[in-house]
Amino acid sequence: MAIISSSLNESESSRPQKGLRIVGSENLPEDRENKQPLFNRPKNLAEFIGHDELKTSLKIAIDASLYRKECLEHVLFYGQPGLGKTTLALLIANEMNTTCKVTNASLLERPRDIVGLLLGLKQNEILFIDEIHRLNKLTQEILYSAMEDFRLDLTAGANKGTRSRTIYIKRFTLVGATTKLASISNPMRDRFGICQKIELYTSKDLQEIIFYYSAFLGIKIEKGAGTLLAKSSRGTPRIALRLLKRTRDFAQVIRNTNTISIEIVQSALNYQKIDDKGLDQTDRKYLDFLFRNNNSPMGLEAIAAALGEDSSMLEFVVEPYLLQLGFVLRTPRGRKLSSLGEKYFNELQKNI
Repeated sequence: MAIISSSLNESESSRPQKGLRIVGSENLPEDRENKQPLFNRPKNLAEFIGHDELKTSLKIAIDASLYRKECLEHVLFYGQPGLGKTTLALLIANEMNTTCKVTNASLLERPRDIVGLLLGLKQNEILFIDEIHRLNKLTQEILYSAMEDFRLDLTAGANKGTRSRTIYIKRFTLVGATTKLASISNPMRDRFGICQKIELYTSKDLQEIIFYYSAFLGIKIEKGAGTLLAKSSRGTPRIALRLLKRTRDFAQVIRNTNTISIEIVQSALNYQKIDDKGLDQTDRKYLDFLFRNNNSPMGLEAIAAALGEDSSMLEFVVEPYLLQLGFVLRTPRGRKLSSLGEKYFNELQKNI
């Protein structure tokens, strides 16, 4: 049972929460001058590019909930940053014909933060908590009964003045997103009826995303240029769109054109020191460190200290893509280059 220092009344629960956004298809952020969305998110699952099996699974669950006229089971998405977890939460809300309240776990520091948020939810509304693994233990315990029985078990006061109180809340769907699934407690994970991993995107899907958004940005891009950008995007749509925008800047400012060719993409990537596999300077420094140490297994902390980088950044940003490429191996003794990694590095040295 959670302990709250003071009771919450209805007016407190209805106040806007710090860092909270309420998002629906009718109130996406707009460019005030042109009255157009600042970004062109898909409006339903059919418009979401890639991950067909995931979309089919979600669509079945959503349609079943609509058929039974009940809220969707709680959903947990996990995977690397930039793969569309927030977008999927908004699409679920659109498909369920409801709104989505968006917040980050780092903003829910006190028990009253999550209590006020839960009391303010409407029937069948979506609550999206990003980086949900960062919730503290007490906040997670409050969510247990809220997710399972849609009630809050609270204790107010202290010593002889302590009093217990149960508050029933509206039925809602919690959508959580995390990059660290293992950091979520087992009781919390078990309360999610739908748990889906968001995998890295294929080059084909990234090409489709790039061509779609290039039209939205009002630029032309050759097929080969789109293919090269997709291969350099590390399987991540967010990186693909970032590279597309920086290449657009390069084309417009340096080449004075709105058409992106293969040569322009190559020049823009070289300027940013990104190769055709999407590896940047940090990736190459990582591989170089392993190579210079005779490819002996190295611990993550030792690598981070040598490179002057944060170990968490290396583990969750740099390593996943290198592992997917097969360039790095994780062994019980530490990290080491694979034969593919050695081949890539040797070819890199020849081209310098």
